Amino acid sequence: MNRVLIPFLILILSAAVSSAQSGRAPAPDASGAAATPERPVKALFDEVNSYIKTKAAEYADKKIPYSDNLLEQTKKEQRSLAARHAASAESRKEISTEDRYYIGMLQWLASNLDGTVDNFTKYLAASDADPARAQTSRSLVVVSLAKQKKPDPAEKVLAEYLGKEPTKLTELARMQSELAKSYESAKDFTRMAPHADAAFTAEKALLKDPQNSSRSLDEVVDTGMLVFEAYSELGQKEKAEAALDDLRSLAAISGSPSMYFYAIDHKVKYMIETGRKGDATDYYQATLADVVRDFPDKSKQGDALQRLKDRQKAYALLGGPAVELPKDMLWLSGQPKTIDSLKGKVVLLDFWATWCGPCIAALPELKEWHEQFGPKGLAILGLTRYYGQSYGLPADRTVELSYLKSFTEKHEMPYEIAVGDGQQAQIFYGAMLLPTTVLIDRKGNVRYIATGTNSSRTAEIRSMIEKLIAEDR
Repeated sequence: MNRVLIPFLILILSAAVSSAQSGRAPAPDASGAAATPERPVKALFDEVNSYIKTKAAEYADKKIPYSDNLLEQTKKEQRSLAARHAASAESRKEISTEDRYYIGMLQWLASNLDGTVDNFTKYLAASDADPARAQTSRSLVVVSLAKQKKPDPAEKVLAEYLGKEPTKLTELARMQSELAKSYESAKDFTRMAPHADAAFTAEKALLKDPQNSSRSLDEVVDTGMLVFEAYSELGQKEKAEAALDDLRSLAAISGSPSMYFYAIDHKVKYMIETGRKGDATDYYQATLADVVRDFPDKSKQGDALQRLKDRQKAYALLGGPAVELPKDMLWLSGQPKTIDSLKGKVVLLDFWATWCGPCIAALPELKEWHEQFGPKGLAILGLTRYYGQSYGLPADRTVELSYLKSFTEKHEMPYEIAVGDGQQAQIFYGAMLLPTTVLIDRKGNVRYIATGTNSSRTAEIRSMIEKLIAEDR
């Protein structure tokens, strides 16, 4: 969607100027007092569209620190404001064609997909619809229908869009991406692939366009991974790996060590997953030498190399049998577990600590997975160790253990928790950073290792759990 960045005060002033320039005095109401004129629907949209920018300036003035929760709350407020303005505008007796367009935009900002489709469909039926706005309307109808898992009607509107002018790469990328995701959710990878290809092509063109230099790399990665996922599911290894190679090349050109590592990491894991561990090892070793060529900047070069070297232990473990846990671990339930005894189940090892903020943030998902997938064969083992006073915990291990038990009860952690006397378990699995997640399949082989937590990582872990549970014993 376009981002109209107009400060709130200017909106009010411009609306007042517009009213004064019309040359019409406000009509009196029944009491004889002048009625407040209705604000143009476009002005309502502008207010909503600039809401986050306006609030950001307000937070800065008040020295309110940024946080993800604050951003989410602000977005929620924006959606609520959009919904109120849309309802108000739709209740008017007279709605012009332009009004209909901006009501559609308000419904889009309110995340009301039905309202978006309805209003833009009415706008497109108008004889005086502006061609450029009509194309934007079509694009948002396609995206809305795709999000609603209605790909067939979305395909028809996409065809109409492609047959008209003007077309925009940003709109093409968004439409094709959402249709690819719609087909992916239906596991129709044959129909997903061409849309993923088209979305990735558009995003690559946008990335190389100097006028879009500020465009985030996230969209490029997102669409590139759609291509990878489509072709990997179709068993077309060369095309799947070509998408990752493309991402790696774009990362080098863009100077992004994180994106560079992301592409290489996924290719190494994919090669191991498809039974080519020897080739994966050779590829990994070759990339260590390529980093120097791909990143002349020493700091970026060092960043990329460190990320890759940090994964060496994980690559060695992936695809092979899981390492047995130390025998001296203390299990809070009093019932020791071993990897061998859990064969036939999917095992999630969660390396965590009571002082680790990201570990605590991941607890709701772990509890949800325990409840949802436990009956289907998932066993979660929370692995920690004694940390002592260097981490602000009691120096006495008996007291620290008591604190740990109290912590697990307070946070209602329903799965097995074990405490190590040292770092042996962490060293076994390369889990020196927290949290680290390890997934072991029903046959006892390591299939996934990742460090850290965020929304995309959580989705990735969930997807892998579902995949491993679906596999035969």
